[in-house]
Amino acid sequence: MSLLNTKNLSPGLLSFITAMVIATANAVMSMFINDKWQTPIVVFVLTFGIIYLVYHYTLQRFIYRKIKLIYKFIYQTKATKREEYFYENVLPQKSIDEVSKDVEQWASQKKDEIELLKANEQFRKEFLMNLAHELRTPIFSIQGYVDTLLGGALHDDEVNVKFLTNASKGIDRLVRLVDDLDEISKLESGKIPVIEESFCIQELIKDVYEELLLKAQSKQVTLQLKKGTERPIYVTADKPKIKQVIVNLVDNAIKYGNDHGTIIAGCYQVDDKHVYIEISDDGPGIAEEHLPRIFERFYRADRSRARAIGGTGLGLAIVKHIIEAHGQTVNVRSKQGVGSSFGFTLTKASV
Repeated sequence: MSLLNTKNLSPGLLSFITAMVIATANAVMSMFINDKWQTPIVVFVLTFGIIYLVYHYTLQRFIYRKIKLIYKFIYQTKATKREEYFYENVLPQKSIDEVSKDVEQWASQKKDEIELLKANEQFRKEFLMNLAHELRTPIFSIQGYVDTLLGGALHDDEVNVKFLTNASKGIDRLVRLVDDLDEISKLESGKIPVIEESFCIQELIKDVYEELLLKAQSKQVTLQLKKGTERPIYVTADKPKIKQVIVNLVDNAIKYGNDHGTIIAGCYQVDDKHVYIEISDDGPGIAEEHLPRIFERFYRADRSRARAIGGTGLGLAIVKHIIEAHGQTVNVRSKQGVGSSFGFTLTKASV
């Protein structure tokens, strides 16, 4: 390695090189002034010693004190007295290039943090805006019915029961919204434990189909297990939570799918450790630009249609949180005019 490699110049090495160059120049010049051979040696030694000490002291006391100040800004940990002595007197001093790399790394890290904060701030604004909208709709509806009843319609037998029923539906929607928000908050904070057990995933899907059969029949939607995947597959997971995932996915497929459509659930063994479950429909599909955000809270690809159908807009967000709480992944595939498929992985049970 070259002595003049600027990438590794420490204060001591830089002082040594500078003192060596100046001392040599002075020694050579002294030869022309005094022809005694001792003179250049004395000049060299004195010049080297003085220049080295002065230069090294200057670097250490001024430049590297500034560097130390920089490190106070970019590092949050505070060194003990013993650690400070060790860093200053035992470990080799960092070169300027090494300090520059540390500062660049710190700047890059801060840039990433700022970008993340901006993204979170944007997400927070959108979340609060969507939450306000979701709350406003049922609240205004309830307020309208109650004000009308208090204005005299309470004694009108033709409308009072209808208005009270509609107000009750608005309250039910508010309760579902609060419950879903509470569940997401608990999932995020880890307050809802994941209690794993082994069970047959096809049997759980059949149970969900039975629960949602009447809703499916109201739209003449057929619920099926994909042919070739009927063979029982056992998984290890929190059964009630996975049931909620499947209920949300199938319910969405019924609500947003086409009348006379078909919903198919497929179960596939990916490898010795994982199982992939997919709920597919032949509905209108989701535009590609909406797919990256489809699991966000309150995000809806078709707001007007979603508002007419109802729901809290938190179903897919809950699905994502439950699957991620299991340490697994969830994904969506969709194409307009073809349909949508929501899939997630689970751990295969060792039966």
